[in-house]
Amino acid sequence: MSSEPTTTDGSVDRATESHELLIVGGGVAGLMAATFTARAGVETLVVNDGESVLNRNAHLENVPGFPAGVDPRLFGELLKSQATRNGAAFQSVRVTDLAGSLDEGFVATAEADDASREIHADRVLVASFPDADFLEGFDVDVREAGQKQYVDDDSHGRTGVEGLYVAGRVTERYHQAVISAGDGAKTAITLLHDAEVPFYNDWVVPEGYFTDRGREVPPGCEEIDATEQQARQAESRAAMQEYFAEPHDAKQRTHPSLVDDDVGRVDFGE
Repeated sequence: MSSEPTTTDGSVDRATESHELLIVGGGVAGLMAATFTARAGVETLVVNDGESVLNRNAHLENVPGFPAGVDPRLFGELLKSQATRNGAAFQSVRVTDLAGSLDEGFVATAEADDASREIHADRVLVASFPDADFLEGFDVDVREAGQKQYVDDDSHGRTGVEGLYVAGRVTERYHQAVISAGDGAKTAITLLHDAEVPFYNDWVVPEGYFTDRGREVPPGCEEIDATEQQARQAESRAAMQEYFAEPHDAKQRTHPSLVDDDVGRVDFGE
């Protein structure tokens, strides 16, 4: 698969605007989807405008691996770091229109800093806030619910348009971070399957797990010896200790309608 140049911080070289996968939405579902697609070798760009609803939480509960909960803003940072580590790139833009097809390629109109440009992609995965206005040119089923618009899918992320996928809240899944994460992962694997990307399971197994039984290591799997296992575990411990060494410095956000919040839960002017 082709790969577009990225900068050292994972952002895209904007001189190149053609990608294998465009993910619209950088919340929990979008970041989890990006982790799986990028890890499988699909060149992935995530575009995001504003911040995830996740950041409005005071403390995040019911997330696997955090028995006492976790700071929501730190959790989001961890997810982005994980996607970046696996090769995903990011841009801060707002997608206002999407056109095209799987056969001809998709073209997204993106706006930032009072300028617009086109982003081309082979496939598109929408994992944004429930707002489907930019999909009006496609024959997809949309349910209107006040200011929200939910896109219908086949429960695996496929819409009625080949090459166009949805995940997370825009599909009207339950409003929980863990469900959004799982839905993003499921849609990503559906996309990989449809794109015929060899991808079995995301397993890192001990040396000999497959080969000592006379089997080849399946796509998406990796065998590592004891030395490599210890090195990765040490790196994991060091990274988590660094992330949790100090309280996260991002300020608590609240609902954007509370513009006169005198408790300081909204950072004005940002």
